[in-house]
Amino acid sequence: MNAAGRMRIGEVAEQIGLSLRTIRYYEEVGLVVPSARSEGGFRLYAAEDVDRLRMIMQMKPLGFSLEETRELLELLDTGPDADPVRLAAFREQAAERVATLRRQLRTAEEFAARLG
Repeated sequence: MNAAGRMRIGEVAEQIGLSLRTIRYYEEVGLVVPSARSEGGFRLYAAEDVDRLRMIMQMKPLGFSLEETRELLELLDTGPDADPVRLAAFREQAAERVATLRRQLRTAEEFAARLG
């Protein structure tokens, strides 16, 4: 971590468990932008950038598309002025997808138990 509290891409990748390639891809598609660049041109990420990457990671297993992810991030970027109806729709979608994953996990656990 540098003096300004920013991390290089490798440090971020190690800390949150994403590959460098994945972080770069998220940058290419506009989901995350490093807060700064070092004099040598290295990407530097602030805590807010790392939080944004974590949110993207959390949405992925729930099956949110890149466009849905972008939409939610843009919505959250508006802060307290975020559209409460759209936020509620995302909350509902997330809850439904979590419920689906729980059902799938129960089925998988039952199957594994049958195998003894």
